[in-house]
Amino acid sequence: MPSHAPEAEAIAFLDAREAWVRKHLAASPAPARPVIGGAIPIEGQLRQIVPGTGRSARLIEGRVELPEGQEGPRMAALLKQMARDRLAERSAHHAGQLGRSFGRITLRDTRSRWGSCSSRGDLMYCWRLIMAPPEVLDYVAAHEVAHLVEMNHSPAFWAVCERLCPGYQPHRDWLRHNGARLLAWRFDRLP
Repeated sequence: MPSHAPEAEAIAFLDAREAWVRKHLAASPAPARPVIGGAIPIEGQLRQIVPGTGRSARLIEGRVELPEGQEGPRMAALLKQMARDRLAERSAHHAGQLGRSFGRITLRDTRSRWGSCSSRGDLMYCWRLIMAPPEVLDYVAAHEVAHLVEMNHSPAFWAVCERLCPGYQPHRDWLRHNGARLLAWRFDRLP
């Protein structure tokens, strides 16, 4: 709630919408954490997490080798690096298709959007996209690069998006239906 709002107003708001809030909370996926012996989605496939040596997590032969201790931050570091590599490559590919260039790429852990394009041509992506199938990540890269041509969501924008990523709608729908599962993963340090 806004800091200037009275607490009584917030409680009244929640009371009036209790059924809606409870319904949406019940439908939310349970939080998940990367643990040795578990699995995590990477590029749309569940990858087994096995004990690893060294100081960092590594994707080797289809599984994640994860050293014990601070599993969350170490897994997040691996996912962020993979996301940066894939998103930079796909963004460059799509920008090349348009004969355009972009500024810098920034990764964030956003909750409300998967990507954005600034008026200066800088691209921002949620690094959790690396957990989605590759074609979904590619769609988001195409979507943001399309904003280099059309800084809106007009029919002209969607035409550019279709040119860069033909048949994009199933990938867009995948994010709408499965995005909350990616956001449910927790990578913070455990006490």
